[in-house]
Amino acid sequence: MDLCQDTQNIYETVAIIGKRANQISTIMKEELTKKLQEFGSTTDNLEEIFENEEQIQISRYYERLPKPSLIATQEFIEGKIYYRNPNREKELQ
Repeated sequence: MDLCQDTQNIYETVAIIGKRANQISTIMKEELTKKLQEFGSTTDNLEEIFENEEQIQISRYYERLPKPSLIATQEFIEGKIYYRNPNREKELQ
């Protein structure tokens, strides 16, 4: 219930955190894809796949990162997420 003090609605809080988690996930996926494309080859040589230690290190790094939902929840708790509810804004006017 501590999470929904700002919004006064647990469902709205979950929706905000969920949307931010999706944004974080997309950013992380794009970063990983860019870094792994550097190692991409036009030929599928099985030996090259197993010998590419740098690519494995990068993948392991991203696997160890906290999940996007945890990052988004922490950002929400710290007040780092900007959100607004257009319906509430209309009610206040």
